[in-house]
Amino acid sequence: MNLLIDMGNSRLKWAITTGGQIMAGLPLVNAMINRNELIGLWKGIYHPRRIAISCVSANQLLELVQSVARELWLDVDIILVKSQAQMFGVINAYQQPEKLGVDRWLSLVSVWQKYQSPACIVDCGTAITVDLIDADGRHQGGLISPGLTLMRKSLVQGTEALSFSESNHAFGLADNTEAAIYSGTLAASIGLIEYVLAKQPGKAQLILTGGDACLIAGQLNAEAIVDPNLVLQGLLCAL
Repeated sequence: MNLLIDMGNSRLKWAITTGGQIMAGLPLVNAMINRNELIGLWKGIYHPRRIAISCVSANQLLELVQSVARELWLDVDIILVKSQAQMFGVINAYQQPEKLGVDRWLSLVSVWQKYQSPACIVDCGTAITVDLIDADGRHQGGLISPGLTLMRKSLVQGTEALSFSESNHAFGLADNTEAAIYSGTLAASIGLIEYVLAKQPGKAQLILTGGDACLIAGQLNAEAIVDPNLVLQGLLCAL
């Protein structure tokens, strides 16, 4: 058995694996993570052979996770996965491969292993990242934009009269400010994805992941696959 840990900008997702199958556990919001929470989450897990970690969150959270893992399983092998120039047939487009976010890299690896076809991979999380991979497994590069919540919070921080709301509204032209912000930020995300797809010379499978994937997929004109565990699947490939 192995333990996979995906430490994102907002949440920690994790899973155990047996026989190549991923069994995801309850995710944690980063702001709520502490030693006791992690011990309570993992103390019932049988000693894993290896722990694979993807981390784009704060270093102190990574240090805490590693410390708790050593406390629970003293001699466990902890692997901190990094982006590479090439892995499992995927070729990284970055001139400095290690600069590509490891979550994006693992999503590329996961998609190539699973679908073996040109794809547009969109992570709809704290940031919205868009990455393209061609029919030969070559990463074509990507784009990064603020995610839905980050866009809404930036409006609040940059203006005097607006307040932040997490409420959902009908998508479209709005007759109140909260709904207008909701639809405006959602439209910006949809526009980014559909712009990228329109610029591609051939057909690419659209694959969405991340916390807002279902919300955004439901408003796109293009058919999309929602695959929530791409990074965890990529970690399993890395092992």
